[in-house]
Amino acid sequence: MFNDAVDLRDFYDSPLGHLARRMIRRQVRGLWSDLRGQSLLGLGFATPYLRPFRGEAERVLSFMPAQQGVLHWPPEGPNLSALVDEGELPLEDASVDRIIVVHALEGTEQRAAMMSELWRVLAANGRILFVVPNRRGLWARFDHTPFGHGQPYTVGQLSRMLRDSRFTPTRTVNSVYTPPYVSGLLIRSAPAIERIGDRWFNTFAGVVMIEAQKQVYAIRRDRKRVLARARDLIASPRPTPAPAPRSLYLETACPTTFTDRLPKTHQTPGGDPACTLSP
Repeated sequence: MFNDAVDLRDFYDSPLGHLARRMIRRQVRGLWSDLRGQSLLGLGFATPYLRPFRGEAERVLSFMPAQQGVLHWPPEGPNLSALVDEGELPLEDASVDRIIVVHALEGTEQRAAMMSELWRVLAANGRILFVVPNRRGLWARFDHTPFGHGQPYTVGQLSRMLRDSRFTPTRTVNSVYTPPYVSGLLIRSAPAIERIGDRWFNTFAGVVMIEAQKQVYAIRRDRKRVLARARDLIASPRPTPAPAPRSLYLETACPTTFTDRLPKTHQTPGGDPACTLSP
């Protein structure tokens, strides 16, 4: 089940939300340092992570699932967000270069359809980034943040799911090691905690992030069928030419059945009948 868009907005306006946004943005920027000339789609509640790319990417769109609700974004300019069915995205095939999925995968009830649509709209050499709660992290255990709702994943579970959906995982990063408590001391210490966690405690990060690439296979003819067809052609008998008609004028022996009918003048001196050529 999805978190409500208003609740998500309020979370990112809170101190914990500011912390999560700052730490996750840092990792997203590390993965995607330059999107000039490319199109970017955010699915779920991805607007906190889309803003840094607005002045860089050629086009930025935000799709919010119908069960989550939609908010006007960005608030200071023309709307770039839309309410969609995550199982039927209103985009053409291979029309997006980059996709970031945040607060969507863990809440959807039509995961297979959503993954199929993401594969369809992503360009052949495009990249997609999933940001999901880490099953082993602290943030998935407390429901006062959006990362404590829905289906959390381990790195292994998310990687297998991506491969099953025809994506190839390329890079994995973790983020948000700071415990999800509203504490001024913890928030001020967050940069140091993140560095320590990144180095020693990857397993317990609050968020798992996996970048993947779309798999596109060349269409190949069935080799067995081709070989079977070739064998059939080789084994099939060639047409036998019809025998040439026998000329009556090339007979070298006279049928004995006509011997008695020949007159004596046509018999050889030895008594054998002479061969006559029938017209």
